[in-house]
Parts: sequence; C-alpha cells; structure tokens
Amino acid sequence: MAVIEDMGLRITQARRQVVELLDRKPDGFGAEEINAELPGVGRATVYRTIRLLLDAGVVCKLALRDGTTKYSLARYEHHHHTVCVRCGTVGEFRDSTIERLVRAIGGEVNGEILGHRIEFDILCRDCLTVSPE
Repeated sequence: MAVIEDMGLRITQARRQVVELLDRKPDGFGAEEINAELPGVGRATVYRTIRLLLDAGVVCKLALRDGTTKYSLARYEHHHHTVCVRCGTVGEFRDSTIERLVRAIGGEVNGEILGHRIEFDILCRDCLTVSPE
C-alpha cells in the first residue's frame, strides 16, 4: 500500500482489495483471474492497479509461451522465475552463479549490461506427480 501512496495516489477501497488479493497469490496470477475474483471492483481498476505495481517494481510481468501474460509479486529484490508449462505456477529464485556469469560476460558485451531476466520453463513437482491429462 505504501508504494501507491509514495506515487502520490489515493488508496481506495478497490485498490486495497486488489493489493490484498495479490498478496495472497504465491504462485502468480493473471489480470483476468484477479478481475473474476473481485466482482465488486471494476476491470479498469484491476488493470490500472496491476500496472501501477508493475511500474513500481512490486509486480513482475511474465510472457508465457502460449502468448498469455502472468504476473507475480516481486518477493525478492532481484530474482528469476520458473513457470510450470502445465499449470502455470510461477516460482521465484535467486542464484549467485547466474549473477557471477552475467558479470563475467559483461566484459565481452559491446556495451553495458543494464539488467537481465531469466525464466525457466519447468514441470512443477505437483504436475510431475499427476499423470498427464
């Protein structure tokens, strides 16, 4: 909530509902999913609130293989993602080996590396234990 206030915006009841629901979503979410779970909140408010949080770095945006978009709360400052290709569960991880690799190749890049994103497509543990549909 403080992020919204820091942006000079009011914390309306609708924005509060969106943020509270997002905080309970540990595995990623789609904007339409949030919209469906909050029938009393307008679609535009849901999308604008997610966009505000995305711009503030509180939410991460992931483009999935099927062309859909999923979001997840950024629970770590700098992190990478896993996305289950079957159920869509989004996970976060940090790895010092990846960061060392980025620093090591930095000298070979014709320019300055400003950032990077790494996403691994996986079958999560839950999907591995369930037979394919």
